[in-house]
Amino acid sequence: MKTKKVIDAARRLSKPYRVTSGKKFRLEDVDPGDTLHFTSEDKLRAKEGLERGIEVLAELQDILYAQDRWSVLIVFQAMDAAGKDGTIKHVMSGVNPQGCDVHSFKAPSAEELDHDYLWRCMKALPNRGHIGIFNRSYYEETLAVRVHPEFLAGQKLPEACVTKHVWKERFQDIRAFERYLARNGTIILKFFLHVSKDEQKRRFLERLDLPRKNWKFSANDAKERAFWDDYMRAYEETIRATASKHAPWYVVPADNKWFTRVVVASAIVDALASLDLSYPKVGAAKRAELAEARAGLLAGDA
Repeated sequence: MKTKKVIDAARRLSKPYRVTSGKKFRLEDVDPGDTLHFTSEDKLRAKEGLERGIEVLAELQDILYAQDRWSVLIVFQAMDAAGKDGTIKHVMSGVNPQGCDVHSFKAPSAEELDHDYLWRCMKALPNRGHIGIFNRSYYEETLAVRVHPEFLAGQKLPEACVTKHVWKERFQDIRAFERYLARNGTIILKFFLHVSKDEQKRRFLERLDLPRKNWKFSANDAKERAFWDDYMRAYEETIRATASKHAPWYVVPADNKWFTRVVVASAIVDALASLDLSYPKVGAAKRAELAEARAGLLAGDA
């Protein structure tokens, strides 16, 4: 009963931020500071809810791993300081590391630039029964690369492949790629942690003011603020072009970390709970083998 209540609550909480069709989506319609009906006084209750969600997530992941049929790909995209790392750390804290892998994609290496842009992500796709987390992903190709055309020039593509339709073509490729994965048993969840420009500034200043957070700050992150509007347009168009029922986007308000984490956990719990998960059934031959092993153990201790 407890698990069902958590799953029902997770579905209600994550649904407002789920985007399965981009036709009517507008980024300006999502307030980065939104917390639904929760107030700052509800933070403790939200933390308790997150803990329950993590417990249920661990239960569902255990069945996912044992069943060994579905795989789950979770993509995180965001502006710098939006809280991707902290969200992954807190939400996945109860998951068995044996069945979960996190991959952070930085600027492509020389080897990666000698392949197509999906290659490095394809290599990191989760096995059946596993959860794979991409901290940034192939979506950088329609975000950072679009905002900075010099990145595209550095990809050594033949001139004939870089047309005026290159972004539309990349959207088509990504949609086809995700449809292929979905048809082969991969559940895809994509999160855009939507932080405001003011909150990002506050977090940058905190990183500069607190010695224990100095290591998090990069001067390049601050420079990217000059391209904020370009990034917002790129995110909106990317989400509009690639949201689908089999690979939904969740545009999650990120100005309040406690709320962000609850929404992300809720979306993952909801997605796993919607699958036909069950522990493998043991057949007659296996039961006989287990009975024999039990009898042997008992006889050996006699």
